[in-house]
Amino acid sequence: MAHCIVDAAEAILDKEFPVLDHGFVRLVDYLGSDERIVQSARVSYGSGTKTYRQDKGLIGYLLRNDHTSPFEQVNFTFHIKMPIFVARQWIRHRTARVNEISGRYSVMDSEHYLPSRDQINMQSEDNKQGRASEAVSDEVAEKVLKILSDDQKRVYESYEQLLEMGIARELSRINLPLSLYTEWYWQMDLHNLFHFLRLRLDEHAQYEIRAYAQVILDIIRLVCPIAVEAFEQYKLGSATFSASELEALKALLRGEENPLKGRALELFEQKIND
Repeated sequence: MAHCIVDAAEAILDKEFPVLDHGFVRLVDYLGSDERIVQSARVSYGSGTKTYRQDKGLIGYLLRNDHTSPFEQVNFTFHIKMPIFVARQWIRHRTARVNEISGRYSVMDSEHYLPSRDQINMQSEDNKQGRASEAVSDEVAEKVLKILSDDQKRVYESYEQLLEMGIARELSRINLPLSLYTEWYWQMDLHNLFHFLRLRLDEHAQYEIRAYAQVILDIIRLVCPIAVEAFEQYKLGSATFSASELEALKALLRGEENPLKGRALELFEQKIND
């Protein structure tokens, strides 16, 4: 099985793609491509024995039917800089291999995340973990940004004061806020990366992590364009229905009344409308 080289990927290796105000995503390395997925699925075939159209059809079939192991043959290593609160959401995806900067060994930089004005929102009334869609007034946004900025500056000055006193870095850091930027190397195979992207590109995911997910999607598209197209078609832009929801769909197609009631009906209609 030949080593896969993708010219478009080689052109962006180690290039920083900015995210938010101080963050970035950088592709450090990759292993495999669309070709590797196909080679893995067709173990008995060599390179170049199938056409582009056949390869595209095979990758689409594999993804649509959840034959995931060929996608695990492709791996990506990223260098990512993000606010700590984003990292704490991110780390929930436990299939990755991660090495993060340590505040025990390093003095943390004075870089904090401040949201843009159009991303400052009130708490959503119908989503316990999200924001309302409308941005607040300029007056409120200004006040919010001042509170955040003043607190960030004050806490970081206290951190520096503790370091100057000779207090251990592992103690001096403990009051640093979630808005502080951290960095890590993050490695994941394509199958699990697609799962990460499906969750974190969803409109219900927090805006800040969605911004990173979009940049990562754009990067891996350069390495595996056929696989990413299939992912967008069969996973990212798709919906999963329960057995009862499928029966409801059949009833509606027959011109019958929807048998679902209450909360089940609400969830079903939300899927249809989305």
